[in-house]
Amino acid sequence: MVAKTDKKRWAINILILVSACLAIYFGHYSDRQLFMLLKPLTTILVIALLVFISNKNKDKLGRMVTIALVFCLLGDVLLLFEDYFLLGLVAFLMAHIIFAISFIQYKGFYKDWISFLILFGIAGALFFWLRPGLGDFLLPVSIYVLIITFMAWQGVGLYLRQRNNAHVLMAMAVLFFMLSDTLLAIAKFKTPFYLSGVLILATYWISISLIANATRSIILSAD
Repeated sequence: MVAKTDKKRWAINILILVSACLAIYFGHYSDRQLFMLLKPLTTILVIALLVFISNKNKDKLGRMVTIALVFCLLGDVLLLFEDYFLLGLVAFLMAHIIFAISFIQYKGFYKDWISFLILFGIAGALFFWLRPGLGDFLLPVSIYVLIITFMAWQGVGLYLRQRNNAHVLMAMAVLFFMLSDTLLAIAKFKTPFYLSGVLILATYWISISLIANATRSIILSAD
């Protein structure tokens, strides 16, 4: 059973890698139609890492993370259209809230003030650097920064509390998510930079793939 599960995980991860690389390639070279197909497909494949675990093995963490990833998928689709940027932001905001709740339900609320000061200090500095270009997005972006930083704090806290491979992946995942959103904010509100689209998508898919793989490991190890 373990061998079959590992083969299935590897197969899905390979499909994620191929789909992500193709999406990034077509997005970079402005093949709009293929990009619009492959972008949501890549996230659907990430969700598949959790969907194809039998229901008897799924716990609350698995279900909550799956729901959060569905909101990520919704955000992916909405961000394909410039007019729906704010709605896309809301979809990802909901994803981060659900991720944070799932981490707290899994191991409880984590109160390490050193990691809090580091993460919120970095997020605050970036926010105030970006603030002059936010315009009408000042309030929604400020709320978003608070929520994703809180989510990252709780995700990193899983590793600081109990150091195992799954929690290492989860800590890396939330930090990659912060990095991806930081790159997106710089490109949109400060100044576009070379290969910004490539870096934003790469760090985003690394993040949610790590989250899904870490969650899958936690679920199956508890079986």
